[in-house]
Amino acid sequence: MKLLLDTVAVYRFAAMPDALSSGARALLADDGNQLFVSAVSAWELAVKSSLGKLALPCKIDEFFSQTTRDLLAETVDFDLRFVAKVAVLPHHHGDPFDRMIIAQALVDGYTVLTSDTHFASYGVNVLW
Repeated sequence: MKLLLDTVAVYRFAAMPDALSSGARALLADDGNQLFVSAVSAWELAVKSSLGKLALPCKIDEFFSQTTRDLLAETVDFDLRFVAKVAVLPHHHGDPFDRMIIAQALVDGYTVLTSDTHFASYGVNVLW
């Protein structure tokens, strides 16, 4: 399965793995899953860190690169295909970072690893 981690899943994996559900840990450990992390998550982590909303143990570029390597995940850039999808999404959810990840999931057919129940209202396949 193509599994795109939302920002909370990325952060918890790296900084507080015990906060992941047992199901999420099992999905991340399953070699049958292809793991993907959005560049949007790096952006969101950088913003939240700079606002003092979360603590990173190192600079964002180091944190994100190391976490992606530890996950054996591929990074998904945010391009115009996704911008176009965000433009037509209904407004079930106001978080712009989540809306960008939702667009990526819808356009490229990812299942999203998230605890956020709003994702499903967009027709995204969600697991946690």
